[in-house]
Amino acid sequence: MQLQLISIVLILHCMEYTNCQHHGSRHRLNKQGSGVSTQGCQGGCQTCSVYNGCLTCKPKLFIHLERDGMRQIGVCLASCPNGFYGTRSPDRNDCIKCGSECDSCFNRNFCLRCRAGSYLHKGKCMESCPDGLVPSDTKKECVPACPVDCDSCQNSDTCTRCVPGHYLLHGQCHDICPDKFEPNDSMECIPTVHCEVGEWSEWSPCSRSGKNCGFKWGEETRTRKVLQNPSPMGSPCPQTSEKRECFVKRRRCKPAKGQRRGEKKKRFNLQEKDNVEARRERKREREKETIDREDSESRNKTEHRRRRDQSRDAGTV
Repeated sequence: MQLQLISIVLILHCMEYTNCQHHGSRHRLNKQGSGVSTQGCQGGCQTCSVYNGCLTCKPKLFIHLERDGMRQIGVCLASCPNGFYGTRSPDRNDCIKCGSECDSCFNRNFCLRCRAGSYLHKGKCMESCPDGLVPSDTKKECVPACPVDCDSCQNSDTCTRCVPGHYLLHGQCHDICPDKFEPNDSMECIPTVHCEVGEWSEWSPCSRSGKNCGFKWGEETRTRKVLQNPSPMGSPCPQTSEKRECFVKRRRCKPAKGQRRGEKKKRFNLQEKDNVEARRERKREREKETIDREDSESRNKTEHRRRRDQSRDAGTV
C-alpha cells in the first residue's frame, strides 16, 4: 500500500516539474532512438520524432507537451499558453502548468488571473475575499469596498462612477455640485465657465443710412468680441455692440460719376423750365401794361371830351 502511494506521488511530481520532463524525454530518446531526427522537423523543433513530435526546441523557444489520448506531443512555442508559465535553463525552456485555480500565472505560486468563481488577491485565487475587500466581477479581483454613493471605485477613497442622482467630482460623489461647479450629461461636476469679452473698438465714423454726407445728425457704433462662451450655468455675455447719436457739419454729397450727367441735365431742364416761366410772366406783364396804357388813354380822351363839351356849353350861355 505504501509503495503504491509513493509511486503515485512520484508520478505526479514527474508530470509537474521540469527535471521529470527532461528525464522522460531522454527516456523516450533511448527507447525510440531509431525515430529521433533533426531533419524535417516543423514549428521550431530542433529534434523531433514521428510519435512524440518535438523533443527539443530551437533557442529561446519553449517546449510544451500537449496530450493526445495516452500520448504527449511536444510543440515549440514563443510563449506558453494560458494556464502555463515558462521556465528557462541552459539546456531547455519548458512550459509548466499553473495551479488548478489559476487561468494564467507568473510562476506556480503567483497567479495573474483566476478561473471563474475565484478572485485574485496578492497572487492567490480565492473563493471569498478577506475582510475589508469585496469581489469585483469585472476585474475578477478582490478590491476595497467603495465609499458611500459610489457605483464603482478605484479604491476605498476614490470613486470612478456614482449611483444615479449623484455627481462625481475629484473621486467623490455629491448629490449637488459645489459652488463654482455644475453638472454635465456624464453625471460629473465640471467648473462653471463665465462669459469673457474683449475691449471695445473705436467708435465708427458718423453715418446715416450708410452715408456720411447729406445730413446733420447721424449714428456711430462700436463693438467688442466674445473671448469665452459661457457654460449653461455661467454668466451670460453682455452687450457686444453699442450705438449713439452723433452730430456733423452738414455737407452736400458728391454724386457719383454716372449721376453727374443726370443731375446736370436735370438742372438744365429745371433752368429751362424756369426760363420759359419767366418769359411767360414777362409777356403777361407786357400785355397787362399795354392794356393798362390803353385804358388810361381811353379815360384821358373821355375826360378831354367831357371838359370840351363843358366849355362849349358855358360859352353859349
